[in-house]
Amino acid sequence: MASAARSLASCIFCKIIKGEIPSYKLIESELSFSFLDIGPLSKGHALIIPKDHAEKLHELPDEYLTDILPIAKKIAVAQGIENYNVLQNNGKIAHQEVPHVHFHVIPKPSASDEQGLVVGWPVQKFEKDELQKIYDDIKQKL
Repeated sequence: MASAARSLASCIFCKIIKGEIPSYKLIESELSFSFLDIGPLSKGHALIIPKDHAEKLHELPDEYLTDILPIAKKIAVAQGIENYNVLQNNGKIAHQEVPHVHFHVIPKPSASDEQGLVVGWPVQKFEKDELQKIYDDIKQKL
């Protein structure tokens, strides 16, 4: 049974869910709503949002999360895309623009930087003892 969904009157995504702002709706379930991004990184770039207003992933009840990934999969399969990113950002410095949890399904039609998500992974080096300390700290809190 789903938790009572929270909504925020000023949230653009809550307004889309309520039908107050039009969207190119793809799939709607009891817990989630998906639609095409109006500022896409590539053709078919879609968003999936929970119907519960939570700003960050750790604030969202788990039942919403179990609904979202199957929808992402359906959107990717429907487009016949082989290469794509499923992306979710938390917080302004992590590039979250709308303060409502949302997932992107971003097709990557070619290896060029002209379409789709362009990602650089600046790898950091840690000594084995540093990694062990990080591991121990996280593991203890799980």
